[in-house]
Amino acid sequence: MNEFLLIAAIVLAGLAGVPGLFRAREGHAAERLFVGVITLAGVLAGTGAIGTLAFGSSGALTAAWPVPGGQLAVEVDAISAMFVLQIAVLAVLSAWYGLEYWPQKAHPTNGRKLRAFYGVATAAMLLLVIARNAVLFLVAWEVMALAAFFLFTTEDEKPKVREVGFVYLLAARGGTLCLFAMFALLAAASGTLSMDGWPLALASPLGNAIFIVGLCGFGLKAGIMPLHIWLPGAHANAPSHISALMSGVLIKMGIYGIVRLTASCALPPLWWGYVLIGLGAMSGVLGVGFAIGQHDIKRLLAYHSVENIGIICLGLGVAVLGRSLGRPELVALGIAGALLHVWNHGLFKALLFLSAGSVVHATGTREIDRLGGLWRRMPRTGLAFLVGAVAICGLPPLNGLISELMIYLGLFQTSSEGGGTWLAGALAAPALAIVGALAVACFVKVFGAVFLGEARTVDVEHAHDPGRAMLVPMAVLALACLFIALGAPLVSHVLDTAVTAWAGGSVGTTAPLNALAPLVWVSATSAALLLSLLFLGVRLGAYMSRREFKKEVGTWDCGYAAPTARMQYTSSSFAATLVGLLAWALRPDTHAPHLQGAFPATSTFASHVPDTVLDRGLRPVFSVAARVFMWLRFVQSGNIHLYLLYILGTLVVLLLWR
Repeated sequence: MNEFLLIAAIVLAGLAGVPGLFRAREGHAAERLFVGVITLAGVLAGTGAIGTLAFGSSGALTAAWPVPGGQLAVEVDAISAMFVLQIAVLAVLSAWYGLEYWPQKAHPTNGRKLRAFYGVATAAMLLLVIARNAVLFLVAWEVMALAAFFLFTTEDEKPKVREVGFVYLLAARGGTLCLFAMFALLAAASGTLSMDGWPLALASPLGNAIFIVGLCGFGLKAGIMPLHIWLPGAHANAPSHISALMSGVLIKMGIYGIVRLTASCALPPLWWGYVLIGLGAMSGVLGVGFAIGQHDIKRLLAYHSVENIGIICLGLGVAVLGRSLGRPELVALGIAGALLHVWNHGLFKALLFLSAGSVVHATGTREIDRLGGLWRRMPRTGLAFLVGAVAICGLPPLNGLISELMIYLGLFQTSSEGGGTWLAGALAAPALAIVGALAVACFVKVFGAVFLGEARTVDVEHAHDPGRAMLVPMAVLALACLFIALGAPLVSHVLDTAVTAWAGGSVGTTAPLNALAPLVWVSATSAALLLSLLFLGVRLGAYMSRREFKKEVGTWDCGYAAPTARMQYTSSSFAATLVGLLAWALRPDTHAPHLQGAFPATSTFASHVPDTVLDRGLRPVFSVAARVFMWLRFVQSGNIHLYLLYILGTLVVLLLWR
C-alpha cells in the first residue's frame, strides 16, 4: 500500500506543472492548480512514509521493464521514509510560498517553466529514494539533476545565472560518471544491478574502490568540501523558494546515497569512518568560515549548507566506526544523529532561505551591507529568521541541539577505543564545537546587520512583511523546529526504526536512543527555557504598556553631533577579525585605502572572500586548458582525408602497442 501511494504521488508531482504550459502566461488558475496537485502529491507521499515508519515496510514492488539490466523495483523502508517525508513537507511548503514570491503574473516569461520543472524535480527525488534497481536509480538521478539545472537557471537571461548553472551542470556530469563507475563495479562484483545485491559486493575486494567512487559521486551532489563548487553560486542565484527546496532536500540525495552505500557493508574498514569524519570536520569548519566572509545573504546561507553537510558526515563516520568495531551504541548515536540532522537542516535551512527571500522580496537586494533596521518594518520575518538562526547554531530550545548532541555523544564514546579511533573523536569533537561557535558569530553578524540598527543604503521605509502565502510556510517550519526539540523522546522512536534498518542486525541488538542520550532532560530543559522566555516577554510587555515612552528617540550618538548609518558596524567589519584568523584557508581579497597627507582624497575599502577551490583552483586551471585547446584547433580542419589519416595513425599505434 505504501509503495502504491508513493507511485501515485510521483505521477501527480511529475504532471503538476504540465497544465500550466497550456494556460495563459499571466493567469492565476494554472499556478493554483499546480499548488493543489503538489499538495495532494505531498499528502500521499507523506502518508506512505508515516505508514512505513509506524508499521514497517510492506516489501518491494516490482514490474518488468524492457531496458537492459533495468527493473521497475521500488520499496519504502524506514530509511527511504525519512527522506520521503522531508521531500513531501518542503515541496508543499515551498510551492505555497511561491504563490506570492514568484507569481505567474509578475514572471510571465519563466513562471510556467519553473513550476513544470519543480514538479519533475520533486517526482524524481521521490522515485530516487525508493528505487531498488541501479538503472532506475540512475534514471531518477539524471532527471533530478537536469530538472534542478532548469530550476537554478530560472532567470537565464542573466549572465551570472547562466554561469553558475553551467558550473552546476559540469559538477552534475562528473558526479553521474562516478555513479556509473560505482554501479559498474557493483555489477561486476555481485553479478546483479539489483540494490539487494550490494552487501555481497561491498564485502568483496572491490569494496574500497566502490566506496571511493561512490563517495565522490554522491559527495558532489551533497556539497561535501572540496566537492562543493557548484553549491554557493547555484543557491544564491536561484529563486528563494527553489533555494529552500534544493538546499533542504536536493543535496540530501547525495547523503541518501552515502547512507545506502555504507549500510550495505556488514564490516567496513575503519578508514571509511576516518574519511567521513575527516571530510565532515573540514566541511563543517571551512563551510562556516566561508559563510562568515560573505556579503550576499543567500550565498552565506548556501555555505552553511556545506557546514551542515559536514555535521551529517561526522555522524555517518561515527556510525561506520561503530559498525567496524562492533559497537552498537556508536552505530545508534551516529546514524540517528546524522538522519535527524538531515531532517533538522532541511527545516531550519528552508526557514532561513524563505525568510531571506522575504527580505529580498521587500527590498530588492541580497547585499547584507546595504540593509539594516528591518525589524521595525518586518517583525514577523525577523522573528522567523531569528528562530532559524538559533536552530542552525545548535542552541536551545530548538531542534539543531538534539541532533548535534547525539553526534557529540558518539564522538565522545570513540575515546574509549584504542588505536587511532580515540584520536578521530578527540579531533572531531572540538571541530564540531568550533563550528557551533563560528555559526553563532556568523548569525549574530547577519541578524544584526540586516534587522537591527539603521538602514544603510537601501530605503526600507516601504518594506513590510509579506502576505499569508509566504508567512504561513515560515510559521510551519518554525513550529516544526520547536516541536522536534520539545518532542525529542517521541522523535527517538522513529529514529530507532531507521537505525535498525541501517544496522540490519550486523552489530547485534542496537540500544534504544533514549537509553543512550538524555533526550528527556534536553527536551525538559528546552521547554523550561521557552516558558521562561515567554514569561519574561509577557512581563516586559506589561511593564512597557504601563509606562509612557516617547514614540521616537534618537539613537545614542556617542558624542557625535550628526550620527549616520555609516557609523554602525557593517557585516564586513564585524567579520573582519574572524576572516583574518581563517585567512590561511579563505584567502580573502582586501582592497584597503591608501591615505596620504593631512587632507587625503576620498577612498574606499572593499573585501571579498572568493571560493578557494573554484575561483583560485579550478578556474585558473580551466582557463589554461582552454587556451591550450584553442592552439590545437588547427587539428579540426574539416578535411575528411585528414580525419581518415588520424584514424589510420591511431590504428597503427594500437597495433604496435598490442
